[in-house]
Amino acid sequence: MNSTKLRTFCAAAAVAACGVAFVGCTTTRPTDRASSTSSRASIDAQVDASLSKLYDSVAGSREMVANSRGVLVFPAVVGASLGIGAEYGRGALRTGGRTQAYYSTTAGSIGFQAGAQSKAVIYLFTTQEALDKFRNSKGWTVGADATVAVATIGANGRVDTNTIRQPMVGFVLTNVGLEAGVSLQGAKITEVQL
Repeated sequence: MNSTKLRTFCAAAAVAACGVAFVGCTTTRPTDRASSTSSRASIDAQVDASLSKLYDSVAGSREMVANSRGVLVFPAVVGASLGIGAEYGRGALRTGGRTQAYYSTTAGSIGFQAGAQSKAVIYLFTTQEALDKFRNSKGWTVGADATVAVATIGANGRVDTNTIRQPMVGFVLTNVGLEAGVSLQGAKITEVQL
């Protein structure tokens, strides 16, 4: 193995190890008010940017968000993997355009994979029942606690009508726009205190 491949392998292994290590961790202490306020403001600004990107990328998404009972936005879900992968991100739940609470998301995977990536993950609660079930949970897992229909784009360039009718709709955005064919199964979402 040449030195470039060895460095790449070591860097990927370190990123994967760090990804596993930070799962479930927060970077602020509850008593650190200035840092907490800064964290909340940073997350809220990133949520605004992610929603703007969604509106620019997906025709009809602004109306979907406006008509939903709530929207949970994770602006930067960072994943790293080298055979075993881990993802982590923090975000905010909004109802009526106002942040209600902050959450973390974690996920793991096994299989041939290598590298690191970041994506925005957005969940729309289209029914009050779906939102209430989520908010009343003490840790919520996609696929186990609820099924999330990942948004697909129809021939007209808008979100597929079958997707819109689901109680929960998920969007995954990368730097190039809406990512198709992804699974959100197994993502664990937990409320965090900032």
